[in-house]
Amino acid sequence: MTTTLGGSGVSMTSLGSTRAQSRDADFSAYMEARKASLLRTAYLLTGDRHSAEDLVQVSLAKLYLAWDRVQDRGSIDGYVRRIMVNENNSLWRRGWKKREYATESIPETWANDEYDEGTRGAVWAAVQTLPRKARAVVVLRYYEQLSEAETAEVLGISVGTVKSQASRALAALRDRAPELHPRIEEEER
Repeated sequence: MTTTLGGSGVSMTSLGSTRAQSRDADFSAYMEARKASLLRTAYLLTGDRHSAEDLVQVSLAKLYLAWDRVQDRGSIDGYVRRIMVNENNSLWRRGWKKREYATESIPETWANDEYDEGTRGAVWAAVQTLPRKARAVVVLRYYEQLSEAETAEVLGISVGTVKSQASRALAALRDRAPELHPRIEEEER
C-alpha cells in the first residue's frame, strides 16, 4: 500500500526507498574509502590475513546495522575500530576458535612492495607474542598512529592505562627481540 503525502505526488514508499538508497550509497562510499586501512588494522590485530578479512567483514556488517544511529560522521573510524577490537576479543572466547590450529605451510602469500630492511617480519613476530590487550594498544598507538587519548577512547580505557600498557609492551618487545633494538654499547664502555 502506497500513501501519498498531502497531494504532493510523493509516496511514503519512494521516500523510504530514497532514504535507504542514500544510506547505502554513503555506507558504500565509506567502505570503499576505508577498506584498505581497516584491513591493515584487522591484520595487525589478528596476525592472519584470512582472519583479518573475516574481522573486517563482521565489523562492517555491524557498522552497517548501526549506520543510521551514528550521529557524528567524523567519529566513524573510531567506532569501527572499537567494533574490530571488541569482535577480535570475543572471537577468542568462542569455542570453535579453540579447535582451529596453525599449519606449517601458508597457502597464499601477501605481496608488499614497500622497502623493508629485513626487520618487519621479526618485529611483527615479536608483536604477536604480546597479550591481546597489549597488542591492541601497540597496533592502535604505533601502527595506526593514534594519539594516547584516541587509543584510550577506542579501547574504552583510560589514557594512563594506554601509557602503562604501551610501556610494558615495548619493554617486553625489547626483551624478546633485543636484536631489533640497537643499544649503543660503546657509550657504556
